Amino acid sequence: MRIAVLALQGAFAEHEQMLHRLGVDTFEVRQLADWQQPKDGLIIPGGESTTQSKLLHELGLFEPIRKDILAGLPVFGTCAGLILLSPMHLDTMAIDVQRNAYGRQLGSFHATAPVAGIGDDVPMTFIRAPYINQVLSPECEVLAQVDGHIVAARQGRQLVTAFHPELDDDTRIHELFLSTVTD
Repeated sequence: MRIAVLALQGAFAEHEQMLHRLGVDTFEVRQLADWQQPKDGLIIPGGESTTQSKLLHELGLFEPIRKDILAGLPVFGTCAGLILLSPMHLDTMAIDVQRNAYGRQLGSFHATAPVAGIGDDVPMTFIRAPYINQVLSPECEVLAQVDGHIVAARQGRQLVTAFHPELDDDTRIHELFLSTVTD
């Protein structure tokens, strides 16, 4: 298995480290030639969604990535990656998103909450995090909520979290993503 990690900005190295702990090969996507390599899935990391979207357009990556996700390529978006998959940007996942929902950097926090199909004790690190106001399709499944806000969802082979599982030691969220790759 070989997973592409969008490496334009944000916490991409931490995702790579998590996948390597799970024995998964990764490569970084920084330009169109990188994207053309064989891959079994994609991770879009946290960072700044507007900056990442601008770079995707400038580098000619926006349409090829969107096309492959719509064709069924498994994708996992964390924080800004969640925003990028929403109708505001790539428009591949039916979610209405609230950007910077928890405020500035000082509004960052850690929680433990249940995630459907994983367990009741999943650690969640939120950094200037968004949340999902609502899912916009019956095909989109809510996986987790914190304080009444949707913080994880799945639609087909797309998985999103408002939090950063790559910053915790728990591998279960990445394992959940990898299970969509092998389906």
